[in-house]
Amino acid sequence: MTDGREETFRRLYAAHFDAVLGFALRRTERPEDAADVTADTFLVAWRRLAHVPAGQEQRPWLYGVARRVLANHRRGDRRRTHLGERLRRELAAAVPDVSDGVVQRADVTAAMRRLSARDQEVLELHLWEGLEPREIAEVLGLTTVVVRPRLSRARARLRDLLGNDPEAGGHVPSRQPQLTREERP
Repeated sequence: MTDGREETFRRLYAAHFDAVLGFALRRTERPEDAADVTADTFLVAWRRLAHVPAGQEQRPWLYGVARRVLANHRRGDRRRTHLGERLRRELAAAVPDVSDGVVQRADVTAAMRRLSARDQEVLELHLWEGLEPREIAEVLGLTTVVVRPRLSRARARLRDLLGNDPEAGGHVPSRQPQLTREERP
């Protein structure tokens, strides 16, 4: 009985594969989606082989199955798209954009390489390891009195290399030219 079922399916597949694939290709954007629709259509045909009509009714029946399979694929795509959008929104709210930080770290790393080994070491211990001057002094086997000015000078050298000194606080001077006494009305 199984051999007869397999032979019936093989004939159905051989007779209508190209037509079902063409049906799917004309209704999908990507060939791989059409291949999935075609494969799923013939899977349904295999499972429901007893319900497949005979003769000229086979192709319209397969098109009907392919149409429903395609609708299921589209619903699945929409669900995945909506889920992806929701996850991106939630992720954006939960995780900050790190791209600016990556660029800044690259700039800092390049500037750090231009510093002396002594400046690099004290800055790495402070900035990267989060150590305070007294802890840095302990790591380096120095006194805090030596580490504080060394750290201060290293920071200043790094700022000079980065060129991003913060603006001085206080009043921002006006950009408008001032009238001299002779020019005033």
